[in-house]
Amino acid sequence: MDSRVVQDSQVDLKTDIFEKCQRFTAAKEAMAAGIYPYFRVLESAQEPEVIVNGKRMIMIGSNNYLGLTNHPRVKESAIEAIRRYGTGCAGSRFLSGTLDIHVALEEKLARFMRKETALVFSTGFQTNLGVIPSLIGKDDVVLIDKMDHASIIDGCRLSFGEVKKYKHNDIKDLERLLQQYSDKAKLIVVDGVFSMEGDIVDLPNVVRIAKKYDARVMVDDAHGIGVLGKTGRGTAEHFDLEDEVDLIMGTYSKSLASIGGFISGSDDVIHYIKHFARSFIFSASPPPASISAVSTAIDIIEQEPERLDRLWRNTRKMFNGFKSLGFDTGQSETPIIPIIVGEDMKAFTMARMLHNRGIFANVAVNPAVPNGKALIRTSYMATHTDEQLDKVLMEFKEVGKILGII
Repeated sequence: MDSRVVQDSQVDLKTDIFEKCQRFTAAKEAMAAGIYPYFRVLESAQEPEVIVNGKRMIMIGSNNYLGLTNHPRVKESAIEAIRRYGTGCAGSRFLSGTLDIHVALEEKLARFMRKETALVFSTGFQTNLGVIPSLIGKDDVVLIDKMDHASIIDGCRLSFGEVKKYKHNDIKDLERLLQQYSDKAKLIVVDGVFSMEGDIVDLPNVVRIAKKYDARVMVDDAHGIGVLGKTGRGTAEHFDLEDEVDLIMGTYSKSLASIGGFISGSDDVIHYIKHFARSFIFSASPPPASISAVSTAIDIIEQEPERLDRLWRNTRKMFNGFKSLGFDTGQSETPIIPIIVGEDMKAFTMARMLHNRGIFANVAVNPAVPNGKALIRTSYMATHTDEQLDKVLMEFKEVGKILGII
């Protein structure tokens, strides 16, 4: 008998760290039932149509809002960066991993976000994991929206300060907490666009109340950059509050066509973060291809404003289509359009039925959304065609009627 089997059989389950793994059966049960919706394997680029298991599907589950991840200029830029710099940097930014293109992108991002300085991280998640703990010490307070992204929550967990959540987009609840901690140094961290519900933060009132109680404001604009604002610069531009928001964080994995993240703000604050954010100091720097792709994506956003116009045309078409069919789209105001289903199993079933009909959409259940609010998360690109979107609406109509949702 294999010695490992004997060894495993002698482990006391009460003290075995792996016992919880054996008890976790929910995913395997969903797989056995044929309704497991996660880790589907794509065999093509992130386009409005993708290949899954050799089958062509309409993609409405991607965050490729401006359709840039397969843009010829973006790809050629990444390829050229590999030719010049290789595939990696073999070190952290702090030591040997800073290339001239890292610095150039930071300068471009600062200009694009209309801030003094920017700092690039290897992922968006790492950005929040580094920025928040570097700023929030043991005598400080960080206030976050209950529906903020997991990376914000985890960044708060790594800080030594006090973490307080307020009700989703509820300014009165935020003010209650600010009053309670009026004698503390405070940072409010909010999503610009909430990634599951698709609604927009009430930024004017967040800024107003922050000023009243001497708090600073950081906006995670992962889903706002390239989507909101007259020129696609995000939530702060959307509300004409760029000078009023202290820090704007963004990611490359949505509209900027790559992987990575950044924080932008004043010189002094970014300089401090650069020297105290552990996920920046102790992580390998972003690879050349990623950095060059982002730089070119920013150029395209500025040079082709019609992409933003097409994104919003498609978004309005789908909003009106889903509403006319009788679907509940919650509070969404963006290209993220949730279809509220309610029960988890019904959401899993709906996603599988859509998949079988050639529609790739995502499922969100608790803890990503509140209990009883399971949803099908749909999101749209500037490059979707009317024919593709009409097909999506037709399939949703048929599946929604079969399941009694509409």
